[in-house]
Amino acid sequence: MKITDMRVHPLTARFDKVRWTAHEPFDTAQLVLVEIRTDDGLVGIGEISTGPQASVCALLDMIAPVLTGLDPLAPEEIWNRLFAVTVPRPGGSGPWDARPPPLPRNQRPQFMAAMAGIDIALWDLRGKAAGLPVFRLLGGNRTDVFTYAVGGFYVEGESPLACADELASFVADGFRAVKLKTGALSLKDEVARVQAVRAAIGPDVLLMLDMNAPVDVEGCIRFARAVERYDIFWLEEPLHWYLQPSDFARAAARCPIPLAHGEREWHRFTVREFIDSGALGYVQFDCTRHAGFSEALRIAHYAAMKGVMVAPHTAAHLHAHLVSALGDAAFAAESVGDPDMHPIHHRIFHGGAQYRDGRVHLTEAPGFGLEVDWRAVEALKG
Repeated sequence: MKITDMRVHPLTARFDKVRWTAHEPFDTAQLVLVEIRTDDGLVGIGEISTGPQASVCALLDMIAPVLTGLDPLAPEEIWNRLFAVTVPRPGGSGPWDARPPPLPRNQRPQFMAAMAGIDIALWDLRGKAAGLPVFRLLGGNRTDVFTYAVGGFYVEGESPLACADELASFVADGFRAVKLKTGALSLKDEVARVQAVRAAIGPDVLLMLDMNAPVDVEGCIRFARAVERYDIFWLEEPLHWYLQPSDFARAAARCPIPLAHGEREWHRFTVREFIDSGALGYVQFDCTRHAGFSEALRIAHYAAMKGVMVAPHTAAHLHAHLVSALGDAAFAAESVGDPDMHPIHHRIFHGGAQYRDGRVHLTEAPGFGLEVDWRAVEALKG
């Protein structure tokens, strides 16, 4: 089997209202759908959830000729071949090794995103060629995986306490764990939001807080001590973007709540340092943002060896396969309680994974099992 073609579909959907995290506003959902086609008719489907979309798509177009003629059942070899474009190569830079010259440094994050879509599509192809779902390729046998619902974004004109009713509605829909966006308001106001959510969801539902990097080490400790009485399962991404694993270790040593981190890291080499620091209770690498399913799998195995629980960020229809395969070394795959928060996923994908009663239920369909609604894809193209 050989790769014959790659097709790229940039998709966009506007939210009905602007939602904020502590870090940034979201008025538009974007996704790049990647198809990798082969000479025997099998097609692998991948996706990319980060941008800038135009830059990522341009890099996909640039790298497409490198894929032609390669064996799609060797994702490790292809991953290494692509990753080599990000660094200087022995012998200089030229066309003689059938690859583009090394990328400028400012394009590396976008290229790592482009690699994600390609690599996910290759794993989908690998499963389809074997006639097995990805979780079974990895040795997993669980067809239902624990998940939690994220919500509580900040919306202009809404009460800061509206999050309590929202997360309570997720519990009513069957979720036994929920995650609240936090960190944008004063400490007093954030404690009030956490208190309201805990009262609304009851004492038996797990409650995580997603902070989106709003504080320094001392701020993290103050925040954790202020909310610990509400039985918080983890604090996610508490520290400013520029702070390093040693800073997380300092925070963790004095923080009464476990820390989670990893969704914005590009690759295993930085995530490894966070794991080795001993600061993390949970690692959250996202295969749709950077480097793909192969890199998520490497990180997951390393975390499991080090005793750090794996809790992949978003895209439960993909990450649930990883969680299934890891057994007790993984906690859950992240979902959204409100399908409108992922309007593209819920319009273009069918099959593969079903969400009910706070679980992701995987099917025996080969690969990731996703059926694409191509009419919806055409409607969402920018």
